[in-house]
Amino acid sequence: MTTRNPNSPRVFKNAMEELVLEEVDRQMQRLPVAMREYVSPAEVAAYALNRLPPLYATSQKGWRAQRLRAKNEASSQVVTAVRQAMVAVQRDPLRVSAPLPINLEGMQQEMALNELREILQQDDISWNNLAEIIEQTLVKTARGQISWHKRGSSLPNQSYDWHDDRRLL
Repeated sequence: MTTRNPNSPRVFKNAMEELVLEEVDRQMQRLPVAMREYVSPAEVAAYALNRLPPLYATSQKGWRAQRLRAKNEASSQVVTAVRQAMVAVQRDPLRVSAPLPINLEGMQQEMALNELREILQQDDISWNNLAEIIEQTLVKTARGQISWHKRGSSLPNQSYDWHDDRRLL
């Protein structure tokens, strides 16, 4: 039996998480300022997510489909679950709990990988195959099979923020 390396990136994501976090932000803004300090957004989100059906995806295409499905089919459920969570988890000053540690490095790595998937227009990029895919892309670029230009610009070979034009050729 193999165990998962806790430092390896996640290969799945729950589309409900982002929708719940957005709704928590909306509802937190409606609270009186004095009351906001008694409500933990993380606890509200966890409480609400535990009462909603998960919608997991393992690819960018699946992520977009699950997110659309969540918006279309579960928006009212999300609003209700967050509203109930706001009431249920109001912080008791006598109750103290240590929050989970935040893995900022892991979040940054995942964001960087997602950006590379978008730039290279390849949903199957992982840390394991990244070097090979970049090498293949560089070879195709050298052969003229792919041309690049700065996002939002029609001029080729401007610096930094590159966009893959291969689908336009």
